[in-house]
Amino acid sequence: MSYTNRKEKIGVVVSNKMDKTVTVLVSRRIKHPVYGKYINRSRKFMVHDEANACRIGDTISIVETRPMSRNKRWRISEIIDHAPDAK
Repeated sequence: MSYTNRKEKIGVVVSNKMDKTVTVLVSRRIKHPVYGKYINRSRKFMVHDEANACRIGDTISIVETRPMSRNKRWRISEIIDHAPDAK
């Protein structure tokens, strides 16, 4: 079975307080249509984390999946970079 049509995004974990769910902030840069200035736009996604493996600050790749709850439609594809331990 091929999953080539699924959307993928890369973002940073901003919250992991829920069980098996993390909140991921995905940022992108767009060019303003009139002024030409580049603007940062961001959006938060609720992502399914089956193993509770993510920590705040981790960079992860997420992939679109079936609806898992009212707000969750994404799951973790891979953890790209772990956040450094804060002490």
